[in-house]
Amino acid sequence: MKILAAVDGSPFTKRMLAYLAAHDEWLGAQHEYTLITAVPAVPPRAAAVLDKEVLKSHYEDEAEKIFKPLRTFFTKQGIKASFVAKVGPPADTIAAAAEKGKFDLLMMGSHGHGSFGNLVLGSVATKVLAKCGTPALLIR
Repeated sequence: MKILAAVDGSPFTKRMLAYLAAHDEWLGAQHEYTLITAVPAVPPRAAAVLDKEVLKSHYEDEAEKIFKPLRTFFTKQGIKASFVAKVGPPADTIAAAAEKGKFDLLMMGSHGHGSFGNLVLGSVATKVLAKCGTPALLIR
């Protein structure tokens, strides 16, 4: 199965990894994992005055802060995974990647505010589900 796991380094990402580790059917060579993180874009006015290499380095550093412990986790589990960092709004970026990559499953952690909380606060997971046709597994 081709699985896209959306990660942000939060406790909800850690819960998703704990879920994976606790369920043997999700770990193994039969699955192809791609982990994606969406790095928020530097505001356009600030980006315009920054050197392109400095900006690129900033985005890479921010993504690596999230990916470093995940690389360790997947290495310990003996699983190969691809790591993809994109710049942009998380919900749009994740949904677009899931559709474009033709993944069988999108996996992501969720705050679990409930329907009222999502109505008031909004949620990346809710927005991704609204924009994406890929089946999703939300882990709370």
